Amino acid sequence: MKRLLLPFLFLLSVFQIHAQENLPADYLSKEFHKGRREAFRALMPANSVALVFSYPERVFSKDINYNFHQNPDLYYLTGYKEPDAVLLIFKEAQGSGETYNEVLFVREKNAAREMWTGRRLGVDGTKSQLGIATAYNGNAFKDFDIDFKKFDKIIYDKIPTDIGSDKSESDLSGLLQNFKTKAGITKEDESSLELFRTITSTLREIKTPEELVLMRKTVKLSCMAHNEVMKAVGPDMSENEADGIHAYIHRKYGAEGEGYPPIVGAGANGCILHYGENNSTKIDNQLLLMDVGSEYHGYSADVTRTIPANGKFTAEQKAIYQLVYDAQEAVFAICKEGTPLLELNNKAKEVLANGLLKLGIIKDLKEVSLYYPHSCSHFLGLDVHDKGNFKGPQSLLKENMIITVEPGIYISANSKCDKKWWNIGVRIEDDILIKKDSCENLSVDSPRKWDEIEALARQKSTFNEMKFPKI
Repeated sequence: MKRLLLPFLFLLSVFQIHAQENLPADYLSKEFHKGRREAFRALMPANSVALVFSYPERVFSKDINYNFHQNPDLYYLTGYKEPDAVLLIFKEAQGSGETYNEVLFVREKNAAREMWTGRRLGVDGTKSQLGIATAYNGNAFKDFDIDFKKFDKIIYDKIPTDIGSDKSESDLSGLLQNFKTKAGITKEDESSLELFRTITSTLREIKTPEELVLMRKTVKLSCMAHNEVMKAVGPDMSENEADGIHAYIHRKYGAEGEGYPPIVGAGANGCILHYGENNSTKIDNQLLLMDVGSEYHGYSADVTRTIPANGKFTAEQKAIYQLVYDAQEAVFAICKEGTPLLELNNKAKEVLANGLLKLGIIKDLKEVSLYYPHSCSHFLGLDVHDKGNFKGPQSLLKENMIITVEPGIYISANSKCDKKWWNIGVRIEDDILIKKDSCENLSVDSPRKWDEIEALARQKSTFNEMKFPKI
C-alpha cells in the first residue's frame, strides 16, 4: 500500500506547485484592481468597513455545477475568480505594528480537490498574483480578530439565502453565517445595502482605460460573429446553428463565453423580447433577430442585428427596419455628456411612434408601447445590465460611460394592424461610448444599414463550405 501511495502523493505535489501555462496575457492587472479598491475606500464614510462576498456555486445537474461566474464586484476589486471568498475593505488602517486596510479570505489549497476541480490560488497565490498583502484561508475568518461593533457603518450587499453548505464554515455559507454572527446582524440594514450599491455603481458606470481595452475587444469580436452569421445564414439554417456560429467565433478569439443567454429568434420568435429556446429547426424566409454578445475576461458586449434569412428584406420588413434605424440614429445624435439618460428613450419613442402612425400600424401616438414595450438604453460592462446611477442628477450621461442604444419594434401575429406586418420583429442594438460632445459606436464593425446587410449576405462564409456527415 505504501508503494502505491508514494507515486500518488508525488503526482499531487507536482500538480499543486505546477502553474498553468499559456494563459492570456491581457487580463486586468493587479494594479488595476488595487486602484479600484483605493477608489472604493475613498467613497466610504469615516470609521467604516465594507464586505464583498463571492457568488455561490450553482448546481447544473445532480453533483455537477455550472461553470462558476464570480460576483462582478469582487472580481472588479480583486481579480479573484474562485468561490467561497470574502473581501474586507477598511476606511482606516487597522491593527498595531503591521497595519492593514484590506483582507481577503480565500479557498484553501487542497491538492486532492484541485486534481478534480481545478487549481486554486490559495493564500500565497493571492498575495503574489493579486497583490493583496493580507490574505488568509477562509477557515480563519471565524476567529479573525475584528469587532464589527466598533465601526460606525458596515457596508455590504444583499446577503443570499438560497445557497448550500458543506458544513466546513469556510465555504460561502459559513463565511456569511460567521459574518452575521460576528456583526450581530439579524436583519439586513437597508442603508448599508444602498450605500454599497451607490459606491459600486458610481465606480463601475465610468470605465477606466484598462476596461475600455477589454470592452473594445469583446464588442469587436461580437461584431465579427454577427457578420459571419450574416454571410452564412440561409432559410434552411436552424436558430441553434446560428447561435453556434456566434459561440465558435467568440471562442476562436479568446472569449470565455457569452455575457448572457443568446437570443436567436426567427419570425414570430423574434417578437419575444427574451426568447431563449433557439430551437426552431428552420429560419425559413423570415427575419432573424440575433441578440448575442461575447464575454471577454469578464466584460460583456451586447449587440443585436436583425437580418433576412434569404438575404433580401421584403418591403414591409424594410419599412420597419428603416424606422428602427432612424430611431437609433436620432438617439445617437444626443448621446453625449450631460444628456439625461431618460431622454434617450423619449427620443426613441418619439421617432418610433411617428413612424408607426405614418405606416398606419397605430392610430394614436400613445399606442407605440404596444410595439415598443422596453426602454432604449442600459449600462454595459462587467454585467450585461451593468451597474450605474439612474436617479436624480446622477442620471446624466458622463464621459466614459458605455451604454446600449437598442430601439425595436415587435409586431406579433393577431396584432391590431394589417396582417402583412405580423411576425416582424426588429431590434438594432449597439454599444456606445459616451464622450464630452459626442459618442463612439464601439460596434460599428457590424453593418446596420439594410443595404449593407444585404451586401454582406451576398458574401460566402467559411461555414458554408464546411461538410459534416449526416446522422
